[in-house]
Order: sequence, then structure tokens, then C-alpha cells
Amino acid sequence: MNEKVGKVFSIKDDNRPLPGLTISKEVCKGMSYFSLAKDTDISAESFPYHKLIIVSDGRVEVYSPSVESKFLGVGDSILTPINLPVGIRTDSGAVYTEIEIRGNDNMNEKIKAGDVFSLSELVPYQEGKIVNMDVVHNETMKFVVMAFDEGTGLSEHSAPGEALIFALDGEGIIGYEGSEHTIKAGENFHFAKNGLHYVKAKKRFKMALLLMLK
Repeated sequence: MNEKVGKVFSIKDDNRPLPGLTISKEVCKGMSYFSLAKDTDISAESFPYHKLIIVSDGRVEVYSPSVESKFLGVGDSILTPINLPVGIRTDSGAVYTEIEIRGNDNMNEKIKAGDVFSLSELVPYQEGKIVNMDVVHNETMKFVVMAFDEGTGLSEHSAPGEALIFALDGEGIIGYEGSEHTIKAGENFHFAKNGLHYVKAKKRFKMALLLMLK
């Protein structure tokens, strides 16, 4: 994964739009960041697989010649349909992450292609508990959303692939290879494959986790 390891960072801050330009950065196979300047667009194209769009900054319009446009703001997401031309444009500037959903997808039935949703609203807080929901998984990746009540956490462990955290709500503590890092909503963290890490919630905390298995 073409991203810094073991440090809190911000996709939004690291990929600021430049006037008049659209910029893409491939982070790893199947995932890219996009920064779109005001009044720019990615023209409509169709693909034989879904794309999961996660908006970090600004506002975008997801449009198609054959269906109603959808508008997404900070924290919003959409799963694009298969084999239907879809474009993305912005009148204000925007930064978003695009994840390709390929292979034998196992999509949560709550997620419908073409519907706008908020990752942070997919799971509720429950007293004294950690709530977890698989958004999608296949043979190459797993994307989950988690809600940690105050005082809960995951004990130290390692994962069989690289992982990227999207902090969605509240504040958490990420332990990584012997160091602790505070992470807040809108920030990100990258674990290397087999990196030892843990998660603690001093306050209530929600996050999404993208695990790349290949």
C-alpha cells in the first residue's frame, strides 16, 4: 500500500485539490484517492464491477445519463452500479477514496447500489460493547465498520494483510508496534501486514477498516 505506516494522517489534508485539475493516486491495486478541483469532473464510464466511494472533503455529484444524480458530502458513501455509465463532478472541490469491489462479492444486504449512506450510521453504539458489521468482503479484501463504547477495545494482534483505518466518529487510541497514537474522526492510520496493533476507546469511537488480503 502506497501510504505512510504507523502514523496518524489525513487523506483529505494529504490530497488537496489544485485549481483546474483532477488528480488520482493509486494507493494499492483496487484503491485510489481522487482530488477534484472546483467545477471539474470525472466523465461517465461503465465498469463490470462496483466501486465504493467514500468522501473525505467537499461535495460531489454522482451522475449517470440514465438515473437520477446523487449528491454526497463529507462522510457520505455510495456503491456504484455495475455496467452503467457513472461520472463524478464537483462545484466546490472534493477529495474521495475509491475502492473497487471485485470477485465473489459478499455485500451486506443493507448496502444497495446507487443509494447514498453514511458509514458511521451503519452501526450503533451499545453500552459496554463493540459492534461490528461487515460491509463487503471477497477473496482479496474485507471492509468492516466498528463502534466501540467508552472503555472497550481490541487486544494486541496482527492481521494477515495491510489495513487502512478510517476514523468516523469520536476518538480512539491506536497502539502500533509499541507506540500509542490518538486518532479522531476524519483521520486515518495504516498498518503494515503482520504489524502488531490494538485499538482502545477512551471515549466512544467508530471506525471503518479496510483489510487488503492480496
